[in-house]
Amino acid sequence: MHENEIGTILLDAAFQVHKELGPGLLESTYEACLCFELAGMDLHVESQVPLPVVYKEVKLDCGYRIDLMLERKVIVELKVADTLNDVHLAQMLTYMKLSGCKLGYLINFNVKQLRTGIKRVVLGNL
Repeated sequence: MHENEIGTILLDAAFQVHKELGPGLLESTYEACLCFELAGMDLHVESQVPLPVVYKEVKLDCGYRIDLMLERKVIVELKVADTLNDVHLAQMLTYMKLSGCKLGYLINFNVKQLRTGIKRVVLGNL
């Protein structure tokens, strides 16, 4: 499955979760509900995926974790914040570089309309 197809399925699931729950809950709640929705759509979903840092050929566990990884191709970082900012984008770009994924989504569930809380991030060519 291509990254763009995975992204479409992800967004459908995220809109469903936001429609049911609305804003104001914990990030972990949205993560669990989104995993449930995505698994029901036949996507391979991993949550809290460890992301080691390789430094001078040494693999270091620095405690980084990707919120969701879909089909080992798309990264999803969930937020419950007033707004998405440059630090969130920098985090996503770093996770994408370290994981080798070319597509990522920042999704902020703490918004009235979910479409205003979504940022699609592409690294390189899809």
